Amino acid sequence: MMTWLRFPLTTLALLALWLLLVGSVGPGQVLLGALLAALITGATAGFWPRRRRPGRPWLILRYLWRLGLDILTANVRVAALVLDPRRRPRPFFVELPLALEDPFAIYLFASTVSLTPGTVSADLRRPADDGRTLLLVHALDGGDATGAAERLCRDLKQRYEQPLMEIFP
Repeated sequence: MMTWLRFPLTTLALLALWLLLVGSVGPGQVLLGALLAALITGATAGFWPRRRRPGRPWLILRYLWRLGLDILTANVRVAALVLDPRRRPRPFFVELPLALEDPFAIYLFASTVSLTPGTVSADLRRPADDGRTLLLVHALDGGDATGAAERLCRDLKQRYEQPLMEIFP
């Protein structure tokens, strides 16, 4: 199968970019743009990693719903923390060992952590000793500081890692 047919969205995006750059939608420009888009897509296809399809795609909606609600509530919490002059953030780092093995699922998990206000993925590494991936997470506020790291790890694993393991078995 021709490569540009396997990646139609990339081919269409490159065509649209070409037409925007030249500022014309004439037949010659459309034909030239389509030819260039197909050639570029075909020439670079070997560099793209193969994506794994989700095993249970219907769970994605539930995951996105939970993520949206968590982003909204985290926004309120971070705003309250920042706007309250009596409260001072107590930032901390925590290393989170991941059970996820699929690279795309790990990418989604790290992105989810960074999308949620108050946390950010700081580092991702795979130590040589046990081979499990470790995600270094920075959190804006530890609250009372006792048990904050354990609570954060438990919450991230339950709310995001477990559903991703169900989506990408």
